[in-house]
Amino acid sequence: MAVKKATSKNSIEIGISEENRKAIADGLSATLADTYMLYLKTHNYHWNVTGPHFHSLHEMFEEQYTELAGAIDEIAERIRALGFYAPGSFKQYSKITKVEEEDEIPDAMTMVKRLMEANEQVLQTARSVLPACEEGDDEASLDLLTQRLHVHSKVAWMLRSTAEV
Repeated sequence: MAVKKATSKNSIEIGISEENRKAIADGLSATLADTYMLYLKTHNYHWNVTGPHFHSLHEMFEEQYTELAGAIDEIAERIRALGFYAPGSFKQYSKITKVEEEDEIPDAMTMVKRLMEANEQVLQTARSVLPACEEGDDEASLDLLTQRLHVHSKVAWMLRSTAEV
């Protein structure tokens, strides 16, 4: 899904060509869609987890969705700073996300495994944007994505370790 260029009376002169800004914004939009769907999945699991690990998983999922909420805003604002509109509807997200939406409530350890896989998907999507950032000399987007890679790598590791219990 290509992002739509924001209309403005002022041209955007931030040292990154429009072509590079668009490529980066497209990649960030895919990262945003994956992140939002991961947020939704994590929040759903927070509400609906049951079983002997209820308390610890309930709290872990809350920490994760709270962090994701902030990330969603940062990613969307970076897309806007590049001069494009950020996708903001489930319809748009469902067209570009690679994180699977669910309509069932799995058991607690399946939740953990699915969140691990979803975090790994966000990592793959975010990583795929790095070449565009490097080509466009966009250190701000590169820094944002590097932060996201760190967070999702750590969360995936924690979930992977939890799933081995």
